[in-house]
Amino acid sequence: MSAPASAELLEADRPDLRLLPSAVAAWLAALAVVALPVRLGLALTAVLAATAGALGVRLLQRRGARRGTALVLLAAGACAAAAAGSAVARVVALHAGPLPGLSEQRAVATVDLVVTGDPRARRPAAGVPGVEGVVLRARVERVQARGAVFGTRLPVVVLAADHGWAGLLPSQHVRATVRLAPAEPDADVTALLDARGPPTEVGPPWLLQRVAARLRAGLRDSVSALPPDPRGLVPGLVVGDTTNLPADLEEDFRRAGLTHLVAVSGANVAVVLAAVLLTARWVGLRARAVPLAGVLGLAGFVVLARPEPSVLRATVMGLVAVVALTRGGRRRGLPALSSAVLLLVLVDPFLARSAGFALSVLATAGLLVLAPGWRTAFARVLPGRLADALAVPAAAQVAVAPVLVLLNPSISLVSIPANLLAAPAVPPATVLGVVAAVTGPVAPWLAEVAGRLAGVPAAWIVLVGRTAAQAPGAALGWPTGLAGAALLAGLLLALGLSTPVLRRHRGWTAGVLVVLLVAVSPLGLRPRWPPPGWVAVVCDVGQGDAVVLAAGPASAVVVDAGPDPDAVDRCLRDLGVRRVPLVVLTHFHADHVEGLPGVLRGRAVGAVEVSPLAEPDDEAARVRAWAAAAGVPLAPASLDEQRVVGPLSWRVLWPARLIHGEGSAPNNASVVLRVETAGTVLLLSGDVELAAQRALLARPELLRADVLKVAHHGSRVQLAAFIEAVGARAALVSVGADNGYGHPARSTLDLATANGALVLRTDEHGDLAVLGGSPRVVPRR
Repeated sequence: MSAPASAELLEADRPDLRLLPSAVAAWLAALAVVALPVRLGLALTAVLAATAGALGVRLLQRRGARRGTALVLLAAGACAAAAAGSAVARVVALHAGPLPGLSEQRAVATVDLVVTGDPRARRPAAGVPGVEGVVLRARVERVQARGAVFGTRLPVVVLAADHGWAGLLPSQHVRATVRLAPAEPDADVTALLDARGPPTEVGPPWLLQRVAARLRAGLRDSVSALPPDPRGLVPGLVVGDTTNLPADLEEDFRRAGLTHLVAVSGANVAVVLAAVLLTARWVGLRARAVPLAGVLGLAGFVVLARPEPSVLRATVMGLVAVVALTRGGRRRGLPALSSAVLLLVLVDPFLARSAGFALSVLATAGLLVLAPGWRTAFARVLPGRLADALAVPAAAQVAVAPVLVLLNPSISLVSIPANLLAAPAVPPATVLGVVAAVTGPVAPWLAEVAGRLAGVPAAWIVLVGRTAAQAPGAALGWPTGLAGAALLAGLLLALGLSTPVLRRHRGWTAGVLVVLLVAVSPLGLRPRWPPPGWVAVVCDVGQGDAVVLAAGPASAVVVDAGPDPDAVDRCLRDLGVRRVPLVVLTHFHADHVEGLPGVLRGRAVGAVEVSPLAEPDDEAARVRAWAAAAGVPLAPASLDEQRVVGPLSWRVLWPARLIHGEGSAPNNASVVLRVETAGTVLLLSGDVELAAQRALLARPELLRADVLKVAHHGSRVQLAAFIEAVGARAALVSVGADNGYGHPARSTLDLATANGALVLRTDEHGDLAVLGGSPRVVPRR
C-alpha cells in the first residue's frame, strides 16, 4: 500500500467500540454451539435469549449514564442469542433428511451435485506423474439410493480418483455415482462422497465462474516462463492460487511468517483496493465517486478470485478498509469491522471456528487499532514512509500472534523483519499480476510482459522467505493449545500496558531485552519438539506401533496405539493432541492395541476403526470393552474407504480379503493406509506379510509414497518388489530396543537402503517426526 493511502488508514483518532461487545458475543456463542450436541446448543440459545430479555426489562428501570451501558449489554446478549440460534439451525439442517442415515450405512447412490468450491488436486507421490485424486466441496440437490429418490440441499465433500473431476468449476451441475460415508461429528458438511467414476455434466457453470477460470488460466500462462518459485508465487499473491507453488517454498513461508501472502485475505483485497483508489484519485474522480470506484474494484477482484466463501469474507474485510480510508479512519473502521463480523457469523456460524476468518479479522483490527499509534511513535525517529512500512506488518503480526501460536506452537523472531522486507514487493507483484490476468484474454503479449515484471518483486519475496526460514530463531518452541495462546496474548497485553513505563526507563528496558535475546537465541539453534511443520510422528512406544497424523490444532488421527498406554499418552501429550477424530487399529495384536486406554485418556475420541479379522479373540474383546466404556463407536475399516480430516486425507488399501494359511492371518489382515498431507504421501503398512504384500502389488500405482512405515517392525518377512513399488525416500521402523525378535532384520534395512530410502528407527532415534513438503524426517534424539 502506498504512503498516502496507508497514512490515511493509520490516521490516529478515537475508536467507536459500542458494537464490539455484540460482535464478540455473537462470535463466542456461535463457536460454542457448533461444537455442542443439538440439545445443549438449544439450551444455550434459550439461556442467552432469557438473559437478553432480562437485560431489556432492567433497561426500562434505568436512567442516566448507565442506560448506555445497559443498551450495549442488551445488544450483546441479543446478538449472542441470535448467533446461537443460527448455529443450532445450521447444525440441525446438516443432519436433516435421509442423507445422514444413508451415509452411516455407507450406501451407494446416484447424486446430482452443484460444485461449490475449486477442485483441489492432491500432490502426486514421488515418481507418479499427473493428478492422483481430487477433493472438492459441493451441494447435493438430488439423491437416488436404495429404490428411493429425494431432493435436498446439503453440503458435502467429494473425494475422487478420476481426473474428470479436476476440471470442474464452482456452480457447475454434475451427476455421479458415489459411495456415501459419514462426516466427522463437528464438520460443516453432512457427508463424504467417494466418487466411483467420472462426473456427468448436467448444467454449465455461471458466466462469472467461466470468466474467472479464463482470467486465472491467463494469469498462469503469463508467468509460465518464470523460474518455479516466482511462477508458483505470483498466482498465490493475486488470487490465492497455490496450484504450482513448490511444497518446500510453502513450508519456508510458514516458518518465516509469510504464509498469509498466498491466501486470499483482507491483505490481498487491501492491495488491490489501494491501487484502485489511488488510480481513481489520479484520474481526477470526485471525493464521492472514489468509494464507488473502490466497490467496483472489489467486485472485479471477486470475479477474478472466484466468488467463493473465503473470497467473499476477504472482500467484506476490504469494504471495512474502504470505510476506514474514506470515512474517518478507525473511528468508523472499527464499527464497520464489528458489523462485518456480526453479519458473517450470523450468516455462517461455522466461521466462528475458522482460523482463516480469525486471522483476517484480527489482522484488520490490528491495522485499525495498533498501527496508528505505532506509526506516530515510529515517525519520531524514522521517515514517514518507513514508519508506515514498519507499523503495518508489526501491528498485523502482533494482532494475529495468539491464533498463529494456537495453530502451530512456536513463535518466530524473524516474522516481523521478514514481513517488513517483503512488504514493499507485495503491492507491485500483486498489481502487475492483476494486470496480467485482466489483459490475458485480449492482449496476451501485454499479459506476458506484466507477468515477467511481476516475477521481479516475487523473486525478492522468495529470497526473503527462503533466507528467513533458515535463520536461527525462525521457530522457537511455545506451549501448545489454548493455554499457550492465552499466555502469549497475556504477555502481549502486559507489554502494551507497560509501554509508558518502558519509555521512561529506556536504559533498563534495552538491557533486559539484550539479556532475553541472549537467553532465547540458542533455542532457535536447538531442536524443539515437536518440530514446526510436523505432519506425522512415529511414536517411540517400545516394541509396537503408534503413528500420529496431524489433523488440525490439537487434533490428530492415531494409527495403532502400541503396547503401553503410558507411552502413547506421553507421545500425544508432547504433541499437544487433545482431540482424536479417529483411531485406526490395524489389527488386534497386543503390540498395536494394548495402548488404546492411553489414547482415550482425557481426550475427545470420535471413533475407532479396526481390522475386519477379530483375532486374537481376547484382544478383540478388550478393544470392544475399552471403546464401549469410553462411549466411542467401533467399526471395521472398509476397502477403498476415503476420508478427510482437516489437511489430512487417506485411503484404505487393504484388506481386500482375508488370507489364511500363509503366515499370520491377523498380520495379513492389517489395515493398510495411504495418507496424504501437506504435499507428502505416507504408506502405513501395519504388519502385512508376504501374502498381503504380494496382493497389494496388484495396484502398484497406489503404493508410491514418500515415506514408508516399514511393515512388522522391520522383520525379515518383506517382499523386495513391495519395497521397490513403494519407492519411499524415508523408511521408518517402529521397534523396541533389545526386543528378542531380531527386529529389525539386517536384510530389511539393506533392502530399504538399496532402494534409496533413509532408514530411521525408534529404538535408536526415539520419536520420528515427518515434516510436510520435501519431506524431511526429524528424530527426537
